[in-house]
Amino acid sequence: MGSICNGKVTVPFENANALGRSWRKASRTDLGPMIPDEDCVLVAAGPDAEGHPHPKVLDGTRMIEVTDSKDPAAPVLAFTRVEFTKFAEGIKAGEFDDLMATDADLEGAEAGAVSAA
Repeated sequence: MGSICNGKVTVPFENANALGRSWRKASRTDLGPMIPDEDCVLVAAGPDAEGHPHPKVLDGTRMIEVTDSKDPAAPVLAFTRVEFTKFAEGIKAGEFDDLMATDADLEGAEAGAVSAA
């Protein structure tokens, strides 16, 4: 059985497209009550690449998987650790700040609403 951990608490969770993963999510998100209603991006170490369609992703390349907590059957996207690291560095550098939720969005999410904007 898989799980989700936010650095403090671990709860059971299974994605039908990636069984048995130990998913992680941001510590800023709550784990109670949990699954699967929260707006969380989940990440996990995936299996090493094997037969990847892109010729530069060699067999044995370590992969990171990403999915959505709201749907236990959501698609799982796989990225190399290099791709994932470069993306995370872009977030840290502020390259995606224009895509971040506003304070009003965050307040609405805490109240249970999801913004359409």
